[in-house]
Amino acid sequence: MPCRSEKMEGQVVGGMFRLFRNRLPRLRAGPPQDNQGEAVKEPERAQELCLPNFAGGQHFFEYLLVVSLKKKRSGDDYEPTITYQFPKRENLLRGQQEEEERLLGAIPLFCFPDGNEWAPLTEYPRETFSFVLTNVDGSRKIGYCRRLLPAGRGPRLPKVYCIISCIGCFGLFSKILDEVEKRHQISMAVIYPFMQGLREAAFPAPGKTVTLKSFIPDSGTEFISLTRPLDSHLEHVDFSSLLQCLRFEQILQIFASAVLERKIIFLAEGLSTLSQCIHAAAALLYPFSWAHTYIPVVPESLLATVCCPTPFMVGVQMRFRQEVMDSPMEEVLLVNLCEGTFLMSVGDEKDILPPKLQEDILDSLSQGSDLHTSEQINEHVSGPFVQFFVKTVGHYASYIKREANGQGHFQERAFCKALTSKTNRRFVKKFVKTQLFSLFIQEAEKSKNPPAGYFQQKILEYEEQKKQKKSREKTVK
Repeated sequence: MPCRSEKMEGQVVGGMFRLFRNRLPRLRAGPPQDNQGEAVKEPERAQELCLPNFAGGQHFFEYLLVVSLKKKRSGDDYEPTITYQFPKRENLLRGQQEEEERLLGAIPLFCFPDGNEWAPLTEYPRETFSFVLTNVDGSRKIGYCRRLLPAGRGPRLPKVYCIISCIGCFGLFSKILDEVEKRHQISMAVIYPFMQGLREAAFPAPGKTVTLKSFIPDSGTEFISLTRPLDSHLEHVDFSSLLQCLRFEQILQIFASAVLERKIIFLAEGLSTLSQCIHAAAALLYPFSWAHTYIPVVPESLLATVCCPTPFMVGVQMRFRQEVMDSPMEEVLLVNLCEGTFLMSVGDEKDILPPKLQEDILDSLSQGSDLHTSEQINEHVSGPFVQFFVKTVGHYASYIKREANGQGHFQERAFCKALTSKTNRRFVKKFVKTQLFSLFIQEAEKSKNPPAGYFQQKILEYEEQKKQKKSREKTVK
């Protein structure tokens, strides 16, 4: 399959703050002096189950940054540097200041992950992408980026507008970047009142809208409406690129590899396609969350990540393909998104999931012929995989036995035996040993009642369908 043209309004993902905490002081002082042969250590696993579905009331963002390319003092290479920051924070405590320095030191690397060999350009297609920085305490900050050529004549270097937020809602922040870009073409001074108004506004609850009033010279007062999707469990993902790059059978094999927490590498030309596809692949694991190394756009200086002996899910630009292929790797699924092929695989990917459930997923995916909006596509793609988990592990809550104080204890053996299908039981016995499942169950053991979310809703619907089917069978007899 030929590589599709890059989707300019792409969204989604990129790296792990923990992975770089020992390198960050160097990032700000100058170019990274990384040893490419040095194995990258596995970061501590994330404590949350997934990108949180935020309730309303939170602030939209922490920082707006402009990252530009500046020529190094020696040589012809450029290095990314923060040239604008809003807001400027003063009177920080020492610990807060150190944390801010680490954060701001890491961001330029992810805004320009494709190295320092740039030259002034007259044309450059703008890209919208994002990355995730996970701190040592498990908290996450998301960088929403718009990379483009600034207005002007003649050759010039691209720059990046980057909004740092704790909130995962990529479509909404893409609209905010549109507004930032429009104002920056007039003057940086015009950005300030808009971002200040946004900073003072509360982030809306699912399905709600916040309206901002903003004045633009020569245009007058504008009212900007920002609406959060009603179904928030898919607001951080877009499956369109994944569907355009890969066949359903290939997506199913990637899902199977991720479920068993294997090493997966994605290759693509541009940042938008790469970050969209890898984030979509991770989103198929809902209601579970990838708990290992996760860097959807690996910076050039950190390509040694692919030598990591523990599970990872990473994205690498196609220009570094040979470097990746030459790296010592074992049991890796290497996905070429441009050609829609697997360059490397373990070989058993088609046999990991129960055959009947694989057929169910493929049948459901193949029926989506009349889908128009991204929301419809997301629901259509995500639905069969959610149903897979409903059928295999949706009975988990019945096998958490609680003490008088409410603390739960998961009964793993009885849980597995409850499955009547041998192939389903064989799969689940492997799945319960993963960190995906362990983290999910740890949270379930702490909660007295199952969370009232989308997954629980689908479990209840499935149980009701089984009751109705049993009732019909009795009536026939």
